Amino acid sequence: MERLESYVEGQWIAGQGAPHPLVNPATEEPLAETSTDGLDLAAAVAFARTVGGPSLRALTFAERGELLRAMSRAAHAHRDALIDVAIQNGGNTRGDAKFDVDGAIGTLAYYADLGAQLGDARLLADGEGAQLGRSPRFFGQHILVPRPGVAVHINAFNFPAWGLAEKAACALLAGMPVITKPATSTALVAFRLMKIFTERAPLPRGALSFVAGPPGDLLAHLGGEDVLAFTGSSATGAALRLLPGLARESVRVNVEADSLNGAVLGPDVDPGSETYAMFLRDVVRDMTQKAGQKCTAIRRIFVPASVIATVRADLVDRLRDARVGDPAQDGVTVGPLTTADQLRGVRAGIERLAAGAEVALGGDGPFEKIGVPEGKGYFVPPT
Repeated sequence: MERLESYVEGQWIAGQGAPHPLVNPATEEPLAETSTDGLDLAAAVAFARTVGGPSLRALTFAERGELLRAMSRAAHAHRDALIDVAIQNGGNTRGDAKFDVDGAIGTLAYYADLGAQLGDARLLADGEGAQLGRSPRFFGQHILVPRPGVAVHINAFNFPAWGLAEKAACALLAGMPVITKPATSTALVAFRLMKIFTERAPLPRGALSFVAGPPGDLLAHLGGEDVLAFTGSSATGAALRLLPGLARESVRVNVEADSLNGAVLGPDVDPGSETYAMFLRDVVRDMTQKAGQKCTAIRRIFVPASVIATVRADLVDRLRDARVGDPAQDGVTVGPLTTADQLRGVRAGIERLAAGAEVALGGDGPFEKIGVPEGKGYFVPPT
């Protein structure tokens, strides 16, 4: 069984104690395990702050950008291997996995270009300077400089590669060291990406650390110059904001939480038109891509009352074409949910909705699953 390690204080360290399992959600077969018990996370934060931070701040924007470019190229060189891991650990179809991995590669390259544009500076002027008195020597200028702290990133399960890259690229370019913690359930993707970075695109020691597993007491060691960025549920985000230590130390907390996205079909759109076809295509894609597990998924559909029956029939026809199963199998278009807890949550939600609505397709009845052992996998058909 592969044991995921954490990368802290410039070295790979395995946690001790009872491990947390990572499984293939299509088959429920174990893939790896991880633990953070026994890690000195206070030392990890201090190392990032006192070693990684000064090393990054000594570099120009252009030099930091070149680090990001090397990371992007290293990830691209191992793109196919990362996609394969995302299929196994995330239950992604190949298209879903490419969405995540290519997002990481492209984001790192984008911020590398920004670094090149910012050039050989280490700070930014904020607006124009101003003469503050009669003497021209009494002059003021606001500047933007890196915070002398550490950026802790807690990422979501659904985009383990892109989530790591999009947060880290911004912070590293700004001159802040990063401690990144992926969601444990899909941490294998982020772990492999970090291995690629440390072996193929090494950063200054302490610039980028990685915690594989539960956060332990990581947040207890943050101070007023540090930043916490979290992507996940609104309930967890709200709880983080209220942690006494973060509030007491005035730690900056940025939260990307649940969204409620809608699709609206205007009354001037005729069924059978190109616009109508695009509407159906987008709704179906958002219901099936990553099994609906993404923040931009459409969760409400608004249509004129006069075409409700038509829209429902057309959506059902298209969703019936979805092929649910092990995404490692050819032809599968919808993979599983990522964890057993998510499966239970979705089933409970369908049950609540079914109590007051008509189920036009799917639901909790039997359905075909391609390439999946009987009784295995965290699957829900398009519903």
